[in-house]
Amino acid sequence: MNKLICIFSLIFSVFTFGQKNTTTSEEVKQSLILKNNLEKTSLVKNIPLKNIGPSVMSGRVVDVDVNTENPSEFYVAYASGGLWYTINNGASFTPIMDNSNTQNIGDIAVDWKTGVIWVGTGENNSSRSSYAGIGILKSLDKGKTWANMGLNDTHHIGKIVLNPNNPNEVIIGATGHLYTPNEERGIYKTIDGGKTWKKTLFINENTGIIDVAHAPKNFNIIYASAWQKDRKAWNFKGNGNGSGIYKSSDAGETWQKITTPQSGFPTGEGVGRIGLAAFNENTIYAVHDNQFRRDSSKKESKEKKGIQKDDFKSMTIADFLKIDDKKLNAFLKTNNFQEKYRAENVKQLVRSGVAKPADVAKYLETANSLLFDTPVIGAEVYLSTDGGKTWKKRNKDFIDDLYYSYGYYFGEIRIDPNNQNKIYLTGVPLIASENGGETYFAINGKNMHADHQALWINPNKSGHILNGNDGGLNLTYDDGKNWTKLNTVSVGQFYSINVDNQEPYHVYGGLQDNGVWTGPHNAPMDTRWHQTGEYPWKSIMGGDGMQVQIDNRNCNIVYTGYQFGNYYRIDRNAKKKTYIQPKHELGETPYRFNWQTPILLSPHNQDIIYLGSNKLHRSLNKGDNWETISKDLTKGGKKGNVAYGTLTTISESPFKFGLLYTGSDDGFIQYTNDGGGSWSNISSTLPQNLWVSRIAASKHKKERVYVTLNGYRNDDFTPYVYLSDDYGVTWKNIAKDLPLGAVNIILEDTENENLLFLGTDNGLYVSLNKGASWQIMQNGMPNVAVHDLVIQPEAKHLLIGTHGRSIYKTDIAQLQLYSDTIKREALTIFQIDTIKHSKNWGNSWSLWGEATTPGMDITFYSSKKETYNTKVLSADDVVVNETEINADIGYNILSFDLTFSKAGKSKYLKKNKKELKKAKNGKTYLPKGKYKLILESKKEKQEVIFEIE
Repeated sequence: MNKLICIFSLIFSVFTFGQKNTTTSEEVKQSLILKNNLEKTSLVKNIPLKNIGPSVMSGRVVDVDVNTENPSEFYVAYASGGLWYTINNGASFTPIMDNSNTQNIGDIAVDWKTGVIWVGTGENNSSRSSYAGIGILKSLDKGKTWANMGLNDTHHIGKIVLNPNNPNEVIIGATGHLYTPNEERGIYKTIDGGKTWKKTLFINENTGIIDVAHAPKNFNIIYASAWQKDRKAWNFKGNGNGSGIYKSSDAGETWQKITTPQSGFPTGEGVGRIGLAAFNENTIYAVHDNQFRRDSSKKESKEKKGIQKDDFKSMTIADFLKIDDKKLNAFLKTNNFQEKYRAENVKQLVRSGVAKPADVAKYLETANSLLFDTPVIGAEVYLSTDGGKTWKKRNKDFIDDLYYSYGYYFGEIRIDPNNQNKIYLTGVPLIASENGGETYFAINGKNMHADHQALWINPNKSGHILNGNDGGLNLTYDDGKNWTKLNTVSVGQFYSINVDNQEPYHVYGGLQDNGVWTGPHNAPMDTRWHQTGEYPWKSIMGGDGMQVQIDNRNCNIVYTGYQFGNYYRIDRNAKKKTYIQPKHELGETPYRFNWQTPILLSPHNQDIIYLGSNKLHRSLNKGDNWETISKDLTKGGKKGNVAYGTLTTISESPFKFGLLYTGSDDGFIQYTNDGGGSWSNISSTLPQNLWVSRIAASKHKKERVYVTLNGYRNDDFTPYVYLSDDYGVTWKNIAKDLPLGAVNIILEDTENENLLFLGTDNGLYVSLNKGASWQIMQNGMPNVAVHDLVIQPEAKHLLIGTHGRSIYKTDIAQLQLYSDTIKREALTIFQIDTIKHSKNWGNSWSLWGEATTPGMDITFYSSKKETYNTKVLSADDVVVNETEINADIGYNILSFDLTFSKAGKSKYLKKNKKELKKAKNGKTYLPKGKYKLILESKKEKQEVIFEIE
């Protein structure tokens, strides 16, 4: 009987936690309907989220579209930050997609004659954080409303091209799914404004269309570039036989491949991403990310300076022992070998057979260095002057230091519409050529970010250029000699955030390609810093900013770093950075570090740090020395060019030192109760082979632990959220009523064990009952990816780190008070903090300045929809102001400006013989004293006292 029960339990677990396949477009469609309905009924829909920036570092721009008749009017599309509009040349921007179901964009197109906007959702860069979209969106009213025009399963849109003479005729280039094969990719065409679509070009389920260009004066002549790629969590291949250039002579109805072996353009397995630019019907340029290997016999001879890493790979033991100690020591020191590895020691290890000469090179190789060491041809430019029949390569030399090894991330080429020999290439730098691509020069400004993604050239004024890059938007009027930065909107792509405990507390965060920044949570997000010269947020680290830990005894000691585990201990007072990444022993297999390597300060002792590679490392002295306290906690990695089989999350129980959990990118969750002495795998009954995005030991119960799994890298958008009350022996699914959206983080509240917060790739949720049900919490925040969450316990603030719209903040004090009692009560008013009176209320220091205005938010919970009469009474029961509020079920907020109503002032003065001065803004504010606020309906009445002191 017991055996039968065990078998049934196992079957039930597999059935309950069974992993889904790729999410279908119909499932996404139905889930968005569900989410929109849940938003209307959310118990917390009235709790506001405030964006606190920062903005100066911006985020990745993917496209710009400019009104050529009035170039001060344009739209800017951000990869995961939505669409923004300006009418004043970028002095200010307005977001126009905040009411849509996604903020993820691949390309945009605007018909300026009619004002119709087309948005291809889903970023076309195939990076590790390129989020999928929901098809094609269209707006007829400049972004006030959006209609989904279909192609929902394309996921990522490469290009949108409009017929300039017929706005209903549109060509779409779809790249398709990022991680899995699918059929909905290729070229789609509509002639009825998107009501119906016809697929006119399909290569195969792994090849999509990344770029489309038409002859400026003849829409019948269209060129399209196909791109075969295959991204996995452990490998990215950005090339294949399916890649090439196609041509249509009938406005996209039929297509012919024009990059044949006889054409002069590369063909075969090494053909990568291709960007296109047409000057006229016959003249077309193509920039190609050539993934064929370079011919080693044609490499430029360079004089070697000292010993090189690769020398050791084929070196014999005898030759190694002959190396001069001074030269070997110079190499070891220059390459940051640990102190114990000096010439004499290393030679002894080789003599004794513990290590080999090749291990010296191996010691320095990581997933990151191997990626950059890949010897491919890289960027090259081709020109056809006969409509694509033949192609000639323009660059005689390698275009080095443009793409490095990740040309898949760029692939844009532009022609000056007034000069067919003037071309521009986007890459890590922005470069230009005046001789049709034979030679190049950089046009980067010192105030420009690297990694360029978008470029617009004014057809009516050469040299007037808008450039979009990973650090926002730049503008030049002199062809790149001088640039103006147009970063005024908060579109930062945060990977992680954290807070300290100083006053006011500061927020820290690591961003995609924009380093690590910190600033006060209450810093004003305006342009005053242009006058003072002091931007309130400060950069403390470059690269791709990663996780941040702050010593809670001294907020000037910060641990953070950049991709692949390159972490530092920063003493901000001393302006000192100490590199602290753990290193493997010589001869040992190098550690594998995740792109976003997890790091954790022990809650029991802030000198103790945990850091994860494929193993867990611990330092007892702030990172100066490390010990490895585990075996390999992953499945062992996979062959590929991306580090895989790595730890992604670490958590230590606040109840016991050494009670640790880890999660890995290949789905393993491990547990130790003795500081790493022994480990147990506790993920066998959960869905397998998913990224463990967060493991969180409970703050309220020693045995409790939460975990979230993420299927994004399988194009699986199912929310996987689990709770265990027995150290992970058994798990309970707590994601049952959540809309689709891969989950990045779960956060347990610091005060209320039933209060949970959840960040997904499409928004924020809260549970008031430990995951039994979930509420959408996005008042003031669009549908954007939430990567990280943290609570500042003293302020009772929740901070939300988004990957596209910077950081949001909300007060959760009243949420922390939620209980079954409140749920049962018809009406509950929460206590109001004492307000500090000011004589400046309603006044300004200048006739031309804005008046200082106070405000008070009254939060209450109503168990039903109800209209409440609201009265504010003085200590002697005079009604000084009153209003009415239509309450929703759940939390409601009534804002009161602390003024007398006209009738209230008159009644008060009759009973109180004192002077009430009217402020300069015409309002009379309440004087110091105690007041009573009453909420009253036909059946219910509640009151609360507050004080102005």
